[in-house]
Amino acid sequence: HVQLVESGGGSVQAGGSARLTCVGSGYINRRYSRGWFRQTPGKEREVVACIDSHGSITYSDSVKGRFTLSKEDANNTLYLRMNSLEPGDTAMYYCAADPWLQHCSAGHWEYNFYGQGTQVTVS
Repeated sequence: HVQLVESGGGSVQAGGSARLTCVGSGYINRRYSRGWFRQTPGKEREVVACIDSHGSITYSDSVKGRFTLSKEDANNTLYLRMNSLEPGDTAMYYCAADPWLQHCSAGHWEYNFYGQGTQVTVS
């Protein structure tokens, strides 16, 4: 069983920065593919950034150059540093993990484990 717990969301002014943290526990290790997704009401969950089992990172076009994903394997923690935040970044952000994916996937249905989410509001 895998548990993912996100933190770091909140209200941020446009142009500001925030860092999200996702701590994994249970049967999770560095070989899991992991990622950050976000969702707004009435819309499908979309990928923000992901890291595959080999350490390759992919960003969505909307956040490329502004967001940075990083990982600490020693404590199964995933981070998302968000700079130059825009109102369009307002969403619930979810951490995702999967033990079988060998590559990053934009399909939220391909990840078996999600955290409860953390809200980011940019105004």
